[in-house]
Amino acid sequence: MSKAADDAHVERREYDPEAEHAFPDERLNAVLERIESDPEITTYLEAQNVNAVARKGYNDHGTKHIEIVRDRALRLYDLLKHGNVEFNGARDQGLEEADEPVILALAATLHDVGHVVHRDDHSYYSIPLAADLLDRFLPEFYDVPERVRVKAEVLHAILCHHTEEQPLTREAGIIRIADGLDMERGRSRVPYEKGGRGINTISSQAIERVVLREGEQAPALVEILMNNAAGVYQVDSLLKAKIEGSLLEEEVRIVAINSKQNGEDSLVERIEL
Repeated sequence: MSKAADDAHVERREYDPEAEHAFPDERLNAVLERIESDPEITTYLEAQNVNAVARKGYNDHGTKHIEIVRDRALRLYDLLKHGNVEFNGARDQGLEEADEPVILALAATLHDVGHVVHRDDHSYYSIPLAADLLDRFLPEFYDVPERVRVKAEVLHAILCHHTEEQPLTREAGIIRIADGLDMERGRSRVPYEKGGRGINTISSQAIERVVLREGEQAPALVEILMNNAAGVYQVDSLLKAKIEGSLLEEEVRIVAINSKQNGEDSLVERIEL
């Protein structure tokens, strides 16, 4: 669904978007096209990296991160819908099913804009900034009642990508999990010291690839391929917190696989969260 799919290493070969279980995405595609052409939104995505990277020395939270999170959120949504998982955010508001992925796309796009204010507590700063952007953006697609309700659900999902807040919708749970899945080779959401040799740094370099595919024991399977057993730390310290309380604990299965099967690394071949 996003041009970032190849760069984000999202596995699509086992999922056919033209198959009968795929869901209509005309509204979503129109929103995505508008997002990518909106100069204010694209500038925010660039500007939000200044505090995170240039001033704090943290990892990328700009355009690339947003593309990865949005792509993985929509991918998770497709897998879960195919597995007959019901979403409650849009439904509770009396919105249409086609609004579910729209809420996800907008929340994924705007969840980190608060970084322009400060890295610390950025999820709370994201709310008023995203609200202003949505007030300008949504009238192109919705009448007043619907845009108020879409806005409410987007803001809820943005707030709840922060693990201190409890998601009340499965749409919010997807954003929470997708944010943590941007974790390949130094992209982890766990802070690390550049040039350091601590567990955060070593483990953040251990994740080779994140693959989302249809599962057997759960609708969505997330496979995390590691080149070092230290990558387990990323899975346990990051994704565990993201999954817990997401309302999707039973629907998303996380499996970490160590691809380097020799020496001490062979002690950890596969773990399941």
